[in-house]
Amino acid sequence: MNTYSASYKKDGFEGQRAIVIPKTILQRFCEGNAAIQGAFITDIGYYPKAKFHRRERYTGAGQNILIYCVDGKGMVKIGTHTYEIKPGDFFVIPHGVKHFYETNETSPWTIYWCHFKGPQADAITEQIYVRDQSFRYSIEFDGDRIALFDKLYVFLEQGYSTENLTYVNLLLLQYLSSFLFRDKYYKTNLNTHSQPQDRSILFMQKNLDKTLSLAELAASVNLSVSHYSALFKKTTGFSPIDYFNHLKIQKACQYLQFTELRIREIAFRIGIDDPLYFSRLFNRTMGYGPKEYRKSRSPSIK
Repeated sequence: MNTYSASYKKDGFEGQRAIVIPKTILQRFCEGNAAIQGAFITDIGYYPKAKFHRRERYTGAGQNILIYCVDGKGMVKIGTHTYEIKPGDFFVIPHGVKHFYETNETSPWTIYWCHFKGPQADAITEQIYVRDQSFRYSIEFDGDRIALFDKLYVFLEQGYSTENLTYVNLLLLQYLSSFLFRDKYYKTNLNTHSQPQDRSILFMQKNLDKTLSLAELAASVNLSVSHYSALFKKTTGFSPIDYFNHLKIQKACQYLQFTELRIREIAFRIGIDDPLYFSRLFNRTMGYGPKEYRKSRSPSIK
């Protein structure tokens, strides 16, 4: 175990990315969705050069965890098993299992990680362990595996429609399979966005700092307001404005977790002038307020 001269952190690393899917969304669109309820993502992220990164969960996590190290070093203890981690290693942690992991002080790791749950997720995690009676394995670097992770992340950034979450979590199975069946992994390429609703979502992502009307959103894809609204609702399950607000709150979560910006400043950065309205919108989307979210996700000192 490393002896650090500085504070340990759960997160807060330069260049990091992370998405935490609201519990209300998981309950509504994942847990009751027969296509994906067996295995679905709850959290996903990327921590580059994560110096002083450390996590300890005495009673385990509520989800299975997969962490893939592409650079640097670290260590992990899962139950009674202890492993040194080097570039090319990945490890899985079953839900509910006590664990501890930390980066190396002089060579901090760069990791891709995700939390996932469901009975199929449990079975995949168990199969990874059973294959060689180990929670840790080594794999050859494959840029397409990273591209697949990026695809998961990018599509989650596009919001939480039934179609989007179903697609992402079916891709999750391919991502997990690339670790379980390392010798059978096949390559995949990112697709382009050609449908009006996809172009509209990209437009929303590029304009999160603005207050856009329904008419402006429809005009961005050259459709009438009525046609655009009906098409968008049919394909995503949300009205365009509700979807736009989900993307705004997703961005706000990242500001709350990764920056020290004040609530008012964060609201302004996602195109909301009224901090009280922002807090109400955040609470309605996430299930609790922005201050509580920041407190629950802020780096801890141990």
